[in-house]
Amino acid sequence: MPDAESPIRSVRATAYRIPTDRPEADGTYAWDATTLVVAELSAGGETGLGYTYADATNAALIAGPLAEVLEGMDAFDVRACVRAMRVRVRNLGRAGLAATAIAALDAALWDVKAKLLGLPLARLLGQARAAVPIYGSGGFTTYDDATLRTQLAGWVEEDGCRWVKMKIGTYPGRDPARAAAARAAIGPAELFVDANGALSVRQTLAMAERLSDVGVTWFEEPVSSDDRAGLRRLRDRMPAAIDLAAGEYVYDLDDARHLLEDGAVDVLQCDASRAGITGFLDVAALAEAFHVDLSGHCAPALHLHAACAVPELRHLEWFYDHVRIERMLFEGAPVPRAGRIAPDLSRPGLGLGFKRKDAEAYAC
Repeated sequence: MPDAESPIRSVRATAYRIPTDRPEADGTYAWDATTLVVAELSAGGETGLGYTYADATNAALIAGPLAEVLEGMDAFDVRACVRAMRVRVRNLGRAGLAATAIAALDAALWDVKAKLLGLPLARLLGQARAAVPIYGSGGFTTYDDATLRTQLAGWVEEDGCRWVKMKIGTYPGRDPARAAAARAAIGPAELFVDANGALSVRQTLAMAERLSDVGVTWFEEPVSSDDRAGLRRLRDRMPAAIDLAAGEYVYDLDDARHLLEDGAVDVLQCDASRAGITGFLDVAALAEAFHVDLSGHCAPALHLHAACAVPELRHLEWFYDHVRIERMLFEGAPVPRAGRIAPDLSRPGLGLGFKRKDAEAYAC
């Protein structure tokens, strides 16, 4: 049995900038690299691992003010640790960078707690399912039609995905034709689109009718998630076959509550690399109370164990950039089988090991 208390002895963080394998863009942003921030903390002879996709400046926040808060606290008291970190960043602003820094440490806390107990995190949290359904996600607006078709079809044919998602919104006039090309390539799978808030309400309504004609069944963040009134108007008027989704920028329960109380979404999204595993579990419970399904956003290796513990989870995003990075830099990254990923229950905690030597070339 572990000691009754396991004080946190040290906290450290490092940032890595990993170039994309080709230019990528969505409806509102273009990028050529993704920044991974890895947080580690030690307690009771074990090391907890967590990470987020944010900015390199988060490493200083994690190793500085947040480390000062955590060192000496009991690693078993995850919620007390998270609360203390949130109090510490009150005057910095709890959302955005501060939230993602806390999220990385939150994951490390759950990881080390499960390791101290000798359990995979899914078992510690209480499994609701043995495996998590995934949807392939990429289809960037920088891709030509041939690349788009190849990528989306690969998720269906090789990984067994029942759903795939593409980005739209950079050139809205071209998007119905791009969607039609994708639809023709994916056989029986469902097609999702994500505008990343690039459109107006009127643009979305016109686009949705045309996308419905080619079988699109999910429209993600057509307008900004901050425009809850706009999302509600769209949900009321969207073709019946299309679900409206948003929530990737949920940082705390209030963000989720506003979307749910306003009836703004058919499916609520949440990202544990932004809200933390603790926040992801809390948001899942809130969504269940509103009878709305939850979908996990990005970072599939980070989400896997928590997603197994959520009763009303629809699926988890198998995001191209993050899958590529997690396969490169994390031992134990999940592998799809028949459109699902499952935790390795022989490994404690999150079941991940960081390949530090492989990552050194990307250190910021």
